[in-house]
Amino acid sequence: MAPSWWGREQQPARANGGGTPVVVKMENPNWSISEVEPELGPGSPAGLAGGKAGRGKNARQITWVLLLKAHRAAGRLTGAATAALAVAAAARRRVAAGRTDSDAAPGENTALRARFYGCIRVFLALSLLLLAVEVAAYLQGWHLEMPGLDAMDGLFAAAYAGWMRVRLRYLAPPLQFLTNSCVVLFLIQSVDRLVLCLGCFWIKLKGIRPVPQASDKEDVEAGAEDFPMVLVQMPMCNEREVYQQSIGAICNLEWPRSNFLVQVLDDSDDPTTSALIKEEVEKWQREGVHIVYRHRVIRDGYKAGNLKSAMNCSYVKDYEYVVIFDADFQPQADFLKRAMPHFKGKDDVGLVQARWSFVNNDENLLTRLQNINLCFHFEVEQQVNGAFLNFFGFNGTAGVWRIKALEDSGGWMERTTVEDMDIAVRAHLKGWKFLYLNDVECQCELPESYEAYRKQQHRWHSGPMQLFRLCFVDIIKSEIGFWKKCNLIFLFFLLRKLILPFYSFTLFCVILPMTMFVPEAELPAWVVCYIPVTMSILSVLPSPKSFPFIVPYLLFENTMSVTKFNAMISGLFQLGSAYEWVVTKKSGRSSEGDLVALVEKHSMQQQRVGSAPNLDALAKEESLPKKDSKKKKHNRIYRKELALSFLLLTAAARSVLSAQGIHFYFLLFQGVSFLVVGLDLIGEQVE
Repeated sequence: MAPSWWGREQQPARANGGGTPVVVKMENPNWSISEVEPELGPGSPAGLAGGKAGRGKNARQITWVLLLKAHRAAGRLTGAATAALAVAAAARRRVAAGRTDSDAAPGENTALRARFYGCIRVFLALSLLLLAVEVAAYLQGWHLEMPGLDAMDGLFAAAYAGWMRVRLRYLAPPLQFLTNSCVVLFLIQSVDRLVLCLGCFWIKLKGIRPVPQASDKEDVEAGAEDFPMVLVQMPMCNEREVYQQSIGAICNLEWPRSNFLVQVLDDSDDPTTSALIKEEVEKWQREGVHIVYRHRVIRDGYKAGNLKSAMNCSYVKDYEYVVIFDADFQPQADFLKRAMPHFKGKDDVGLVQARWSFVNNDENLLTRLQNINLCFHFEVEQQVNGAFLNFFGFNGTAGVWRIKALEDSGGWMERTTVEDMDIAVRAHLKGWKFLYLNDVECQCELPESYEAYRKQQHRWHSGPMQLFRLCFVDIIKSEIGFWKKCNLIFLFFLLRKLILPFYSFTLFCVILPMTMFVPEAELPAWVVCYIPVTMSILSVLPSPKSFPFIVPYLLFENTMSVTKFNAMISGLFQLGSAYEWVVTKKSGRSSEGDLVALVEKHSMQQQRVGSAPNLDALAKEESLPKKDSKKKKHNRIYRKELALSFLLLTAAARSVLSAQGIHFYFLLFQGVSFLVVGLDLIGEQVE
């Protein structure tokens, strides 16, 4: 029988000797309880005498346990209060600094952003006015329906009755139509995500994955002539924080050095950074690695122009494949040995794409939420499209291209900011197939600040709309099958690149607040709560450790819909901000694998001739950046997000008058989410 503190179940224990002694171990702030069996026999007089005192001892022990629980609860409350004070202090610093997103960077176009913010501000002013009217009407005891309003006396009553008529006859019907349309789009996109998840489940169930052709020789028997000629390109621009570890990882790839050339394509406009990168290249050249340094003074075409210029080198004709790694990517040493065999015997394969993994996915809340998105993208979207369609969007890095496929597709073009998607679509129209390797990973970094992440997402969502306008006619005229054309137009571009940001912003940031002020147009609770939560659960499945962040993920995705919608509009209508290219800021964090490699390299220094560190270069690197290291991190206040925060909180207050529970909680938490992002607190380190 299990021991119990109260009730008749303790009576046999008292009869046998007076309860079960309990030892309370205090380990601040944790505690534990262990039971000690009594040593006295059941017939012992001392045991019988101790039975009367058992209840009193147990009561005292319960008191200690309750006190310990109270101590732990107080500690947690203190920690929560400390975190809240830290967030409040950070918010005060943001407001005191007065730095907003209107402070544009050099060359940044803010015209569309200003117009967009102006519309939101007008909408907010109207909502505040309507809230004041509704509160006044509520205090008068008037109902929200039409009957009885004609009998009301007074100017305010007549005005309110007129507002009710306008709302019922002219505002509610179009708003309800827009609501129903967005709900239909929302359901279509939800079905698409569900089908992708089912496809991923089927791949896992059947063990479907690309299988390379077996080699005729073992690695120990294979000579250099059995390894194809591989060109590795590293485009970078002012990547001071990450260039060294990435160049080192790429130069240590396991591949015959006679069949392997590294191009470091530097577009940096900082002379110090360029000098450091060049010194790093020269160091590896002394160690026998085939590596060259190329620097462009004029940065035409950004990354696409850089890659296009490198492919025009005369020696490129000697190579069959080209591998692309961005400056923060650190491939494993066996990357080429695991990726290259998938080309053997498959002359129609133009691209082999590897998966990304992240060295800083637990750095802060922002990186955790990004990790959820990207894990779903690689585990579900890329894997399913690669397995069933042999087509997906090239991720721009950690991929191997057959040079013949690049040349057949027209090479790199500078017409959009998504040159990777551009070349992938053109190669698909030419009939080339893509393979995705989910088990081959390449480590990289996630943006740790909201400013860097926002600029990255703007580029990722404006570029596809630019590309869609440019290649729509080419898709229609291409010789690929009808269903592949439908997949490109309706799923790849319209549904996942245009409709998704459109309905996310319109439904949850515009229509939902409006239905609070025009209650005749209804938005069902299952659209607000149940379906989004279900879709969020599906999104988190590829990263099970992120389940505690389901609710923040749902709210943050709706918050980011503002940036994505703005980017989509600018790309679709070719506005100025669609052509902005800002290099994503890196922090230069090393992974555990880098530390292990560093230890191994240190142990082999005496065996390698040129592996000693360059102390002069190290001293230069330590001394020159001191001027920049003194610069403080500047956080911005994002006016659009703040305005939408006040709008949603105003709508939440209005929903209280009509007693809409789920709508109130959703608007409240979504408003707080916009407030956190608007004050640039999403990337803060708050324990």
